[in-house]
Amino acid sequence: MKPAALSSSFPKKVPLSPYLLTLLASMALIFFSIVQLSPEEQKKLIPRTESGTEKYLPFAMGEIEGGCDVFQGRWVRDESTRPLYEESDCPYIQPQLTCQEHGRPDKMYQQWRWQPNDCDLPSFNATLMLETLRGKRMMFVGDSLNRGQFTSMVCLLHSIIPPDAKSMEVNGSLTVFTAKEYNATVEFYWAPFLLESNSDDAVVHRLADRIVRQGSIDKHGQHWKGVDVLVFNTYLWWMTGLTIKILQGQGSFDDQIVRKDNIVRPKIEDAYRMAMRSMLEWVDKNMDPKKTRVFFTSMSPYHDKSEDWGGKAGGNCHNETSIIEDARYWGADCRKSIMRVIKEVLFGESKMPITFLNITQLSGYRKDAHTSIYKKQWSPLTPEQIANPVSYADCVHWCLPGLQDTWNELLFAKLFYP
Repeated sequence: MKPAALSSSFPKKVPLSPYLLTLLASMALIFFSIVQLSPEEQKKLIPRTESGTEKYLPFAMGEIEGGCDVFQGRWVRDESTRPLYEESDCPYIQPQLTCQEHGRPDKMYQQWRWQPNDCDLPSFNATLMLETLRGKRMMFVGDSLNRGQFTSMVCLLHSIIPPDAKSMEVNGSLTVFTAKEYNATVEFYWAPFLLESNSDDAVVHRLADRIVRQGSIDKHGQHWKGVDVLVFNTYLWWMTGLTIKILQGQGSFDDQIVRKDNIVRPKIEDAYRMAMRSMLEWVDKNMDPKKTRVFFTSMSPYHDKSEDWGGKAGGNCHNETSIIEDARYWGADCRKSIMRVIKEVLFGESKMPITFLNITQLSGYRKDAHTSIYKKQWSPLTPEQIANPVSYADCVHWCLPGLQDTWNELLFAKLFYP
């Protein structure tokens, strides 16, 4: 496979402008236009027969009424149907996501239902999902946020499967949940950059010096072949604020000497574009549009500055128990250029239909749903941290049950009613 093109230019520091506030306001408007697809753009995602007529994507059963955009709507409090399962009833939730077990005193974050503006979401049907996956594989590929969505899917499915008819196995980067009577698997594959990197160890990967190898998607992609429903995500690890180094050249990442003349430090947008194009090339080469479905989950927002939603300075998601009700809220995240790359590449260059799960805006309202301090801590807390919980609150990941169950309701809706 020909490696995706990559600019080797270095990022330049831009001095502050006296018109910064106007610029930020303009960026918010740009972001709104980026994450919304026009009707014409949405039609490009619908496969057509040779005669030009539209046909259903694989697994599809119909259409959402009136062409409703299920990603535009509001959160509705619903204590009668939420949560969709209990934390204590799903043994597969990682200890970094079990907020009740780790002392969270409230459950309101579990009791919100996403209500699209112009229609209702079809109810998640575990039996239908398992029957559809009979003899098939569903796989989530990406980072810990995609692992959370994978775990949510397992929790939504496992309760209707007898105890002796299901299993969970972990083998390095690959985690496999098997529904034995259905001969079906739901899987997660750890690949935070999608491409091969020095952060590919599923357990030990918190490295300050992060290196990604250009044109290396086949290293991971060999484990994705044969999958029937594939859900990608990659975002968080590109945007940690650390410099991403790109290793150029052929050969295995493990045995290649990392020399200075093999390394470039491109702009994040250029590096991310390279990864997205590599993903599309792999999908076009290995996925059959007549039999398989591919999804891409958009940016999962985080809530690390309470000033963004009108809170007190110095705060974050810690102790937040209510949602953001301002429908215009987009956060103050200035990484809008990544969304621009997604729109440019995902909707402009793909031959294979890829369904975009646009969870960014609806998740942005949920400052209440993060794990915050209610999770397993992988290293002992210092006295200073204990005295100031804001300093160690996790405002990136999400409690289960919770928000990511909605992501899977949207995945269910777009799988069967695209």
